[in-house]
Amino acid sequence: MERVLRGIAGSFILLSLLLAHFVHPAWLWFTAFVGLNLLQSAFTNWCPMMWVLSKLGIK
Repeated sequence: MERVLRGIAGSFILLSLLLAHFVHPAWLWFTAFVGLNLLQSAFTNWCPMMWVLSKLGIK
């Protein structure tokens, strides 16, 4: 599950950077949101995306 989580986080960050470059700079807020979620999960050991992935049956 952690490999999937890192892949999703990396994809979200790259996607938001592309959207910020080609569409509108406000997409950088999404990059910040993903980064803040990664930071809080480092301290709390809880991540909302891990909950979603477990509900989807990913182990």
